[in-house]
Amino acid sequence: MRKFELIAPCHFGLESVLKREIDDLGYDITEVADGRVTFWGDEEALCRANVFLRSAERILIKIGSFHAESFEELFQGTKALPWEEYIPEDGRFWVAKAASVKSKLFSPSDIQAIMKKAMVERMKNFYHVSWFSEEGAGFPVRVFLMKDEVTVGLDSTGESLHKRGYRKLTVKAPIAENLAAALIMLTPWNGSRILVDPFCGGGTIPIEAAMMAAGIAPGMHRSFLAQNWPQVIGKSVWRDTLEEAGDLVHRNVDTDIQGYDIDERMVEIARENARLAGVESLIHFQRRGVDQLSHSKKYGFIITNPPYGERLQEREALPELYRMIGERYQALDSWSMYLITSYENAERDIGRKADKNRKIYNGMLKTYYYQFLGPKPGKKKDNHRVCDS
Repeated sequence: MRKFELIAPCHFGLESVLKREIDDLGYDITEVADGRVTFWGDEEALCRANVFLRSAERILIKIGSFHAESFEELFQGTKALPWEEYIPEDGRFWVAKAASVKSKLFSPSDIQAIMKKAMVERMKNFYHVSWFSEEGAGFPVRVFLMKDEVTVGLDSTGESLHKRGYRKLTVKAPIAENLAAALIMLTPWNGSRILVDPFCGGGTIPIEAAMMAAGIAPGMHRSFLAQNWPQVIGKSVWRDTLEEAGDLVHRNVDTDIQGYDIDERMVEIARENARLAGVESLIHFQRRGVDQLSHSKKYGFIITNPPYGERLQEREALPELYRMIGERYQALDSWSMYLITSYENAERDIGRKADKNRKIYNGMLKTYYYQFLGPKPGKKKDNHRVCDS
């Protein structure tokens, strides 16, 4: 099979989660940088990364890298890349995104225009044509400039991997599915443990947890751009990968996953999203305010994305809301709580300093993932008694 160097972008601050996922899939990592992990793989790896990775944003085929401090160097460097190995004569190609950090070339629109022109020149020479119809499959390109080093990738995914396909109904300020999954993977939770999200909104955190518990791959029920690239990846490879994903699903698991929201409409949306994800039987959603947060069992997990207070009126209510979170958490004997927020006084109002916190960028918004750790459950005692004969 053809070998690729693959680039998987992710949220800033979650590189270690994505690295662990790629390690678990069995691929060799070549670089971990801010917001992305690079690794080697074949056609099967590209398909499996798209289907199985929960915390990645997309999977890029690295076309090449070079140094560029001027637009001429950018043009020549782009033109030197082997575009014809990936893009057919009727392919529709464009530079979808350009990002520049600490580089002399910093205008995204100029970078995109120069690179598109260079790609056209390269392929005109190869295909011996003067223009391209661009009526075929799409081939979006993404480029990163860091300290004048240009890294060029071909996007095999299309719509971001956070779009699993189950969230059809919109809610206010939803947490991205891949971010929710990563937050869960930063905890010791597994499908046999209790999980409660008291601010579940559209249900993303409980749904992602239930998908993990049932072994449902996040990309099972969506499509990818590279499925339309038969000259790059054979259709049989996609078919085999999806069959592998199907074989790993086990929906008959016992779970205790709960999602609460004070808004009945949110609860209805969460239930519908869970149904579309195929995990409605694994989650209990109900209308309940955080002031009613309670559970009879020990050693549970709260994993949640409470309001940040982006509007003035909402900000005024945050101290009381976070005090209530702290009170209800304190009443839950031996539980752990994991909470992501940009609210700067979260620890003060909760009434306890977090045991750990991690800075994560949710888009351009800097947030902190506060981790309040409860005790580990003791090992179960062996209740079998040996009788004398």
